[in-house]
Amino acid sequence: MREFIVEADGGSRGNPGPAGYGSVVIDAATGETLVERAEYIGVATNNVAEYRGLVAGLRAARELDPSATVRVRMDSKLVVEQMSGRWKIKHPDMKPLAAEAARILPPGQVTYEWMPRERNKHADRLANEAMDAGKRGEQWDAGASRAELDARGPVTPAAPEPSGPPGDATAGAAKAREALARSRPAADPTADAVQEKPMTTTDADLRAARTVATSTPAPAPASAPAPPPASAQAAASPVESAPATPAVAPSVGWGAAPDLGAPATFVLLRHGETPLTPQKRFSGSGGTDPSLSDVGREQAERVAAALARRGTVQHILASPLARTRETAAAVAARLGLEVTVEDGLIETDFGAWEGLTFGEVRERHPEDLNAWLADPEAEPTGGGESFAATATRIAATRDRLVAEYAGRTVLLVTHVTPIKTFVRLALGAPSESLFRMELSAASLSAVAYYADGNASVRLFNDTSHLRP
Repeated sequence: MREFIVEADGGSRGNPGPAGYGSVVIDAATGETLVERAEYIGVATNNVAEYRGLVAGLRAARELDPSATVRVRMDSKLVVEQMSGRWKIKHPDMKPLAAEAARILPPGQVTYEWMPRERNKHADRLANEAMDAGKRGEQWDAGASRAELDARGPVTPAAPEPSGPPGDATAGAAKAREALARSRPAADPTADAVQEKPMTTTDADLRAARTVATSTPAPAPASAPAPPPASAQAAASPVESAPATPAVAPSVGWGAAPDLGAPATFVLLRHGETPLTPQKRFSGSGGTDPSLSDVGREQAERVAAALARRGTVQHILASPLARTRETAAAVAARLGLEVTVEDGLIETDFGAWEGLTFGEVRERHPEDLNAWLADPEAEPTGGGESFAATATRIAATRDRLVAEYAGRTVLLVTHVTPIKTFVRLALGAPSESLFRMELSAASLSAVAYYADGNASVRLFNDTSHLRP
């Protein structure tokens, strides 16, 4: 079952006076804007306009998916309290509108939340666009709307793509570090052995300000011999193995039963960059436990601001390592939530390889490295954690958290290995698929888990929030 957020607002220039409303339907898992509605409604009061915005938003959500759960968020305390049943509706103009809103979807599918006016900018701007259009004797034009773009603020060009070829790690790293002040996202492997992530800027949807981050795969460190394709990916971004196949696989399909309820949605945030990241060094749970670098702290602030704008997170859990706790703290400060430390989200222990580059491991422990690349059961030198063991741990953590947070949206601040494991298991993909994934520092992914055992990957490696 899908989950939508409806944000609505209305305004009147005179109260009563020329009035209009705006409504937005948002995917609760990804924060993506799905529908915008706005209309000039003539002379009315603020409250009537707000109710008209609510009705329009609920109708739009029903058109998208009549079985979806909906969280309505408005800055009108009156509407929220009346629709929640805590306040009586006395005004004759609002009673029929409230009744109409209540009939659009079954009561059990809709909940209401109040939010500060400053967080309702998108719907507010739509309402003002509608009133501006009415003043000109026109109706609101969706194609000309800049409401979402204005609500998000100005978008400035990202750093230019590195001039070297896709495989030129040195040139790519140099160009990316030059763009540090503009907070470019850095991609590193599971062990914080970083691949610098060349970025390009596309403008496929200027109105929605959807600047899409793309990346090119980086090779293993220059000091390492060129391995086969899968091994090269593992060298640049160590990935986890598959856990045991479940005895009974869940059914697959789009037709979920209507009584499954809202899914448990895990928003997976990879921590920001550490001092070891640009050095391409293994940094799991068995090493020095580095804190975030200056770059990493800025990345954490940017992702915190993005999550605050989306407003879908209800709980925050973090790996016990310093870099994840720091990243989680930045988000928690913006969202006004507490951070719960979850040991099951910790990174893989890379044993004697902690602090080394891939090339140094290749030079000192070639046989152990080859075995590790070929077999998910193999442990790093010195008795670290195998990817098979990591995957078993993550699967157990997932099952426990899905049960605990059913129907809730939870931010899990963790590492590359756990996040890739969550995604691979959700897709039901073979273990070798993990060698083809790239996950950037401070990136967001999302997986929704349903009561029947099915899962849906809704987002992967989103770094758009890291742009200036």
